[in-house]
Amino acid sequence: MSAEDEENSPELPDLGRDLVVEESKPEVKKPPLYQVLLLNDDYTPMDFVVEVLEMIFGMDRQRATRIMLEVHTKGKARCGVYTYEIAETKVAQVSSYAQQHQHPLLSVMEEV
Repeated sequence: MSAEDEENSPELPDLGRDLVVEESKPEVKKPPLYQVLLLNDDYTPMDFVVEVLEMIFGMDRQRATRIMLEVHTKGKARCGVYTYEIAETKVAQVSSYAQQHQHPLLSVMEEV
């Protein structure tokens, strides 16, 4: 079969000359965020709460003091917003550190 016959032959399939290839982009969603809240109690010293905020949440003394006062006056305050795993770790660190120092300080995480 000659090259001319191949071009005019109706029996040969179209080898994708009109095919448009589109790359599919995966749908990527940002992970949900969680806020870590410190809860007020009547027994944990304010200085200890400031220490926790500085150590675990990396706050400077001024910000830690402001958050501690918010916990004291409003009953709870947000310490930070993180992905699930990091928020879970922060809550566990607060609990462990408070227990080591025999304080009932609690923290919780809530989806933002």
